[in-house]
Amino acid sequence: MRLSSLADYAVVMMSAAARHGCGARLSAAVLAEETHVPLPTAQKLMQRLAGAGLLVSARGTGGGFSLSRPAAAISLADIIEAVEGPIALTTCVDETRDDCALDHHCAVKPHWGVVNSAVRGALAGVTLNQLAAIPDKARPAFVNAPMTEMVI
Repeated sequence: MRLSSLADYAVVMMSAAARHGCGARLSAAVLAEETHVPLPTAQKLMQRLAGAGLLVSARGTGGGFSLSRPAAAISLADIIEAVEGPIALTTCVDETRDDCALDHHCAVKPHWGVVNSAVRGALAGVTLNQLAAIPDKARPAFVNAPMTEMVI
């Protein structure tokens, strides 16, 4: 499974927006400059994220985009689905599609829903707040190691 570049860029941009805080008004140009996402792509993504309800836009002086809710209330699954649509690992879990040649003879089809739910659940368990955190690279690796793995 691999995210598209657009979904990846959306996660990067939303993480940057989260580091500014929930009420901060940001333009596509500011986020494009911070993240190195090309400006036309940033503009397209911000419109899509706003359309999905993850960003709100305000026009006029002091306008721009801001997070629609706190970063802790936005999940990785929310961002991916805003760009990619519903998470569906195979066509078997998409009830609107019926284009699999094995559909009526497949013994695995009944299990794909469970797998898909597990993957979506894992993505939903990661918050934008977590993604926006900047790791402390100055901290030695052993500080975060469990006591049983610490070597002195």
